[in-house]
Amino acid sequence: MAKISTEDLLEAFKEMTLIELSEFVKTFEDVFDVKAAAPVAVAATGAAPAAEAAVEQDSFDVVLENDGGKKIQVIKVVRELTGLGLKEAKDAVEAAPKAILEGVNKEKAEAAKAKLEGEGAKVTLK
Repeated sequence: MAKISTEDLLEAFKEMTLIELSEFVKTFEDVFDVKAAAPVAVAATGAAPAAEAAVEQDSFDVVLENDGGKKIQVIKVVRELTGLGLKEAKDAVEAAPKAILEGVNKEKAEAAKAKLEGEGAKVTLK
């Protein structure tokens, strides 16, 4: 098979619709058993100008890193934030690091982080 240059690949990607590019990425991930993270995908295409790369993130995951030694208080907050039952919330806290909320807006993510950190938990937003 002839080797395709980076420039030729970029030109091919530029001609694809977003749906076609998304399907390509999914197929690529399946064939090579990898997961393309958003920053890697942008870097791999090289087609996005720096201004587009700096677009503000609008969807966040609230990830509980650890309970900070206050498991019971953190479980209560996780139940409040997620609506999970006691056992499910306990399992989530014990499984840290674990995403507690996924795909929430910035305000909700920051409020959840503040509540969890107020009880001593270590939390990151992704």
